[in-house]
Amino acid sequence: MPRIATLTLNPAMDVSTGIARLAPTSKLRCSLPRYEPGGGGINVARVIRNLGGDSLAVYPAGGPFGAMLQRALEELGLPALRVPIAGDTRESFTVDEGDTGLQYRFVLPGPTLTPDERQACLEAIAALAPAPSWLVVSGSFPTGVALDFHDQIAALAQRIGAKLVLDYSGEALRHAVELGGIHLLKPSLHELSTLTGWALESEADQEAAVRALVERDAVEIVVLSLGAEGALLASREGVERFRAFDVPLRSAVGAGDSVVGATVLALSRGWSLHDAVRYGMAAAAASLMRPGTGLCLAEDVERLFRQA
Repeated sequence: MPRIATLTLNPAMDVSTGIARLAPTSKLRCSLPRYEPGGGGINVARVIRNLGGDSLAVYPAGGPFGAMLQRALEELGLPALRVPIAGDTRESFTVDEGDTGLQYRFVLPGPTLTPDERQACLEAIAALAPAPSWLVVSGSFPTGVALDFHDQIAALAQRIGAKLVLDYSGEALRHAVELGGIHLLKPSLHELSTLTGWALESEADQEAAVRALVERDAVEIVVLSLGAEGALLASREGVERFRAFDVPLRSAVGAGDSVVGATVLALSRGWSLHDAVRYGMAAAAASLMRPGTGLCLAEDVERLFRQA
């Protein structure tokens, strides 16, 4: 059984295409679409697989896109466990505008999970034998799921002895931090600004915010994504900045998930925290170089990591 399990509460079939230029009301002729499995935890598991690691992606899915998602994961050869649900899995849509190089991302809401369906997700993880050493929960909460469902996730991680890794946003992030017990947290600058209520425009403010999370014992490790400015790491060992890699941008989809996947994989292999975050940054940069939601290639990650 893989040492890393991921839980994606709101997975999606990601559809990406291209157009010369977006225009209102006109009938726009797009390029051939790409269909790829998506959602935070699924992307994390895909990155881990691309880098030669083992993980298991647990996800709820239903309806036509749920069946399509399951088939896509099987075609990738990604170890996954589907929890059947009555609702229809969502679709997400990305359009690359050729004339400007801009990317437009349309994220649709997902289905509501019933209490029994939510419980089935937890039971699927609890039944894994042997239990995973790492539990990564990444992505949005489905509509109608109360924040205290996170309490059950955290309790499960503690019960099976798994290190809890979170990539939440909004009120789910706030609730999780208030509860604590997080081994690794990967917020974006916007998410952390919303959480703290500070603008976090200066480096000093950013460092104070991540240091506060660690000092209040809510989180052991914080990896703050700063986009083109790189990343900021905080732990009991101190605070460290990592520069971003200068790479051609094809798609920003999955860059944050790449940081999580590669960092957790490296830590599970016993790497130092410094090298693990560098590896995560290299994976994010390698994903930026790929079209659609193709995510990183191992050879690109290794090349970038060696030159860091």
